[in-house]
Amino acid sequence: MKIFRRRLSLLPALGLLLAAVGCSSADDTPSAAVPSPGSRSAAACRDLHGELPRQLDGLDRADPTPRSELTAAWGGSAIILRCGVPRPDRMSDESADGVEVNGVGWLLERQGGGGFRLTSTLREAYIEVTLDKKRAEAGGLGPLTDLAGPIKKTVPEGIAG
Repeated sequence: MKIFRRRLSLLPALGLLLAAVGCSSADDTPSAAVPSPGSRSAAACRDLHGELPRQLDGLDRADPTPRSELTAAWGGSAIILRCGVPRPDRMSDESADGVEVNGVGWLLERQGGGGFRLTSTLREAYIEVTLDKKRAEAGGLGPLTDLAGPIKKTVPEGIAG
């Protein structure tokens, strides 16, 4: 009888373990750190969030966790946008790579895993877009074309503060 009681006492623990495994993040929901911009930048970022496309570069939007009006994602973690990020140190480097796509300037930084991090320039909020290795190898800058319109519409030109 003692063996039977021990087995029964393990059942609740086993049930909790199975429930935790069943609820684990096996759905590939991306995660992104939520920036903490000033009020002017945050207002522009909230406006941008409402204008972002449902699809980007052929990928469906599935926003990262934790949910925030300052972040968005497409295709899992293939493309992640964070609005209101701090000014990158590299932006002061005159030899840094930059590109302009449809009227929006970007600082271009290659990441260790083969992807890109792009940060908008000369806007009242810094917008960071990360592209995974697959997107970077496929040309990488295509998503910026679809983001230019919403950014120009909602994030005024200027210097983020």
